[in-house]
Order: sequence, then structure tokens, then C-alpha cells
Amino acid sequence: MQLLALALYHRDGRPTPRVVRFRPGALNILTGESETGKSEVLDIVDYCLGRSTPNLPDEPIDQTVGWYALLVTFRDDSRMLLARPRPTGASTTHAMIRTGDETLDLPRADELKQNSNVAALRSELSARLGIEDFRFQPPTGAARASFDVSIAQAALLCFQNQNEIADKKALFHRQTENGIAQAIKDTLPYFLGAAGPEQALRRYHLGEAQRAQRAAQRKLDDARRHQASVDASGLALLRLAQSEGLLDEVPAAPSAEQIRTLLEHALTVTAMTVGPADLRDRRQALSEERRAFREQLQDLDEALAVVERWKQQGKAFTGELHLQLGRLKSLHLLGPERDADTSICPMCTRPLEEPDPTAADITLLTERLTDELDQAQTLQPVRDEHRRALQSEREAAVERLRVNGAQLRELAASDERMRDLQEQHLRIARVQGRIDQALTAGTGSSAGDIGRLHNDLTLAQENVETLQALIDEDDVTAETERRLTGIAANMTRWAKRLNLGQAAVADEVAISLSQLNVVLRRPLGRLPLNRIGSAKNWIGYHLVAHLALHTYFRLHNRPVPGFLMLDQPTQAFFPEKIRDATTVQDADWATVTAYFALLRDVADLNEGALQIIVCDHANLTDEEWFQDALVENWRPVDGKRQALIPTDWLD
Repeated sequence: MQLLALALYHRDGRPTPRVVRFRPGALNILTGESETGKSEVLDIVDYCLGRSTPNLPDEPIDQTVGWYALLVTFRDDSRMLLARPRPTGASTTHAMIRTGDETLDLPRADELKQNSNVAALRSELSARLGIEDFRFQPPTGAARASFDVSIAQAALLCFQNQNEIADKKALFHRQTENGIAQAIKDTLPYFLGAAGPEQALRRYHLGEAQRAQRAAQRKLDDARRHQASVDASGLALLRLAQSEGLLDEVPAAPSAEQIRTLLEHALTVTAMTVGPADLRDRRQALSEERRAFREQLQDLDEALAVVERWKQQGKAFTGELHLQLGRLKSLHLLGPERDADTSICPMCTRPLEEPDPTAADITLLTERLTDELDQAQTLQPVRDEHRRALQSEREAAVERLRVNGAQLRELAASDERMRDLQEQHLRIARVQGRIDQALTAGTGSSAGDIGRLHNDLTLAQENVETLQALIDEDDVTAETERRLTGIAANMTRWAKRLNLGQAAVADEVAISLSQLNVVLRRPLGRLPLNRIGSAKNWIGYHLVAHLALHTYFRLHNRPVPGFLMLDQPTQAFFPEKIRDATTVQDADWATVTAYFALLRDVADLNEGALQIIVCDHANLTDEEWFQDALVENWRPVDGKRQALIPTDWLD
């Protein structure tokens, strides 16, 4: 695939687009002053080939252009129009595709319509280039995702913008962007012809087989760990069953089969049935009896208290009687012979207002008191006997209460023993439940299952070894290096022709697939490009690398677009801010001429199979071949500015 024309369509729908025509199979030079849009040509072509973002400056291109179109041709003379609208946001996937024969040309502005998308555009381009339909599978364990090989990776080999061509650390287009370097490493062997869909398919099958092997290994390891866990837990259950009386003896180190047999036996053991006696009525009866005994004891205590009060009161009463009788006897008033006038005081012989009792009255009172005293002394033995009877009844009640308490305590002890037996039955039931669960869970990890899983792993390993042997026979890495060595022959010859730094002493100038950069092999050792000074050398080595690479692609008919776009390959020979290189008199014009001459000779060497497009400041007016290669010269003509965007578009 080569480029025929690049067209820019105004946003206001003007019928006439801005068109830049290219010659296929030849050197095309687009020269001009600074800030005329030369560098943007490469970005526009890249965008038309399927990039989601054009990466173009805001002014004046993005403010004036509504559509970009690229007309390309293929080896069978068929053509394809690739048009992309200016994105309304940061990016777009819209596209327009039109195919035809050699008569197909750029459309009118009113014919531009979105009829496809980027995915379809890349798919169509990939098919026409001959890129085989296959999906690249990263090596097993790689963090990156698989992807379809397409023009997206092939185009990375066809561009060198002005920052990339002078980069001493990176060789390819967009290599420093995230994921691009790895994509180039993954697909360059295919584009060189060192690997194809067959190798990719084998690698895919190897990845699947390795995943199956890891899965089989995990299953086997899990089964073994589970079996070991079952054995350990089974042994613990055996010890527990033995402690609960379900097993008599357990070996110190039983085998898996012994563990299972003993556990199954433990499930068949029935614990001794101890029926819980219904002691609720007995406890209630004893409680009611104890309550009656307490009430009886309380009544007896109250009766004894009454008897005691009677006793104390009797003692007080008889004591008072004895006191009064003693007083009467001490006055000698009790003699019956004494009789006097009771109305006269016997001491002073004066008359009394109330006469004293007569002796007969006192005698009568004394006799009555004596009778009462005799009666009180007669009752005392009766009270003592009653008190002793009450005391005996109280002692009997206390004894009955003590016996009742002992019976209640014995009943409580019986309840405790019953609860212990019930708890033991619960523990035995729990142990047997755990044993049953362990035996059920362990059925999937028998020795037979582990043997089957081991056989599955063996088969998976054999499959991996077979596929790995096939891939080792392919030896893509060695084949890639062999082809890069063939490319290195042209690189070495052309580097010496340009007299690049260290090229004269180098045995070989080559591309390192691991570093994605140029390396020089010398007797003193390898020398990477980043250790060679001067932008002149960096650009020169980029030129020889890409020219040799594309010459190899064309010689072997590889599915890579047949064009190489270079932006500012002579930037190292002019001041950093130059408007027109033709005004610089002291530049190294001999080296500039040598660079362009190499580009011309490589284009001629490929006999029309390679198109080289260069955007640069330089204009070798004395070289006829250079002037023949010019397709655009963006320098003022009659004072009128020439650039990618026409002056009237800016107005």
C-alpha cells in the first residue's frame, strides 16, 4: 500500500479541497518554511489510517478543516479512499470508506458521509495488505491482554516524526507511549516473517494447556490438603469419641482407613439411656411439708412463749402474796385476841375520818390471800408439765424439719446428677453429628479420587510438554534474530556510507528486538545508540534502520504498508529556530545531500515497491534529482504565502 493523495476539506463545505499529491514507488519531498504545516502531514496520514485522535494543533488546521481524506493504492492497482471527520470531542471512531479501481479519486465535499468506523477501516486495510486474521496471545502469565494483529501495529513501522527521528532512546513511532513498545516487540517477528498464525495458535494452545495443567495441579493439591485435613480432624474426632466413651481403644497412629472404620463404629454406639425421673411432685410435696413444719414450729414457739409469760406472771403474783403476808405478820395484826376501836388511831388516839379495817376483815383478807397462794402453787406443776410437752413437740418438729431439708438436698443432688447425664448425652450426640459430617465431607477425597486427579495432572503435563516441543522447534526468537541479522547488513553498509559515529569501527549495525533500538557490535562490545553522541548520528542511524527494515519488507513481500514518512531528518544541521533552511550558508550541506541521496538510492533500489515521503526545511536547488522529487514547496511565491492550509481559508 502506498499513498496517492492527501486532501483537506473546509468546514464550511467548500467544493474544492486542499490536495497534496504523492508519487508511488519514489522519493517524495515536501519542503518549506517553518510553521507551514509540514509536520502535520504525517499526523493527518496516521489519523486517516485509524487513530482515534488526530493530535493536530488547534490553529489553523483544526479551526478550518472538517474532513481529512487519504487516497491509497495497492499492488493490484486497486484503490481505497480513507476519510475521517474532524472529531467533535477529543476523539472519534467515525470514518468513510470507498473502494475502487485505478479510476477512483478524491470525492467532492458533498460526497463525504460517515459510512463506517475505525474498526471496519482497519479490518479492510489489514485484509488488503495481506495481514492474516489471527489474534496475538501474550505468553502465559503476562499482564497484558491479547489483541488482533492489524494495520494498527504495521503503521507503527511507517512513521518518524521530528521528535522520534532524533530520539536516541527509541527507534519506532509512538514507542514511548504506554503499551506501544510491547506491541511492537510482540508483532515485529510476524511482520518480519519469523512467526505467523500457526505459531500464535500453538502459543495460544500452550497457554490453554498450561492453564489446564495449573488447574489440575490445584485440584490435586486441594484434594491432598483436604485429605490431610480430614485425617487430622478424624484423628481428633477419634480422641474425642474415646473421651466420651464411644470407643474403647484408639491406635496411636491409625491409617486413613482405620480412622474411617473407627469413626463409622462410633456412629453405631448408642449411649446408655438414663430416663429422667419426674421428681417435680416429690419436690413440691417436700416443699409443702417443710412449709407446714415451719408453721407448726412457729405455733409451738408461740405457745412456749405464752407458758413462759404465765410462769413469770405466777412468780410475780406469789411473790407479792408472800410479801403482804409477811408484813401483816410483822405487825402482829393477825392475832385473833387483839380487838380495839378501829375509829381511833392507835398511835395518837385521835379519831379517824375513815375507820381502819377490823381485825376480822384483815383476817378474812389474809385467809383469802393464803388460799390464792395455795392455788397458785398447785397450778405450777401443771404449767411445768405443759411446758415440757410443748418443748418435746418442738424438738420433734425441728427433727422433722431437719429430715425434710436433708430430703430436699438429696433431691437437688439427684437433679444435678441427672443434668450431668443429660449433658453427657448431648455431648455424645454432638460428637456423633461431627463424625457424620466429617465422613460425608470426606467422601470426595478418597484415595481413588486422588489417583484420578494425579492421572489428570500427568496428562496435562504431557500435553504441555508436547506443545512446548513444537514451539521450541519454531524458535521464533532465533528466527527473528536471524532475519534482523540480514537487515543489519544494509544498515552497516549505509551507516558507513553516511560516516556515522562509531560506524567505521563497528562489525555490525543492527536492531535490538529487546531494546527496540539500534546497537553497534564492536570488538570492544555492544554499543547502544543512547551512548553515541550528536543528533546527527541519532537521525542517521534512524534513517538506515528504517530504510533497511522497509527494504527487507519489500524484498520478502511482508504485509507492511509500502511507504515510509520522515519528518525533519535534517533538523540537526540547522539552528533550532530556523524559518528557511535555504538561507543558512554555513550548514553541513554535504551531509544533508548525502542523507537525501541515500533516500533516493534506497527508493530506486526497491524498484517502485517503496515510497519515501520526507517533510523537511531543506531544498537542494542545485540537485536536479532533488528538484524532481519535490511534490510541494511551501515558500512564498510572488509574496503569497504557501502552506498546507490555503491563505483564503484563513481569511
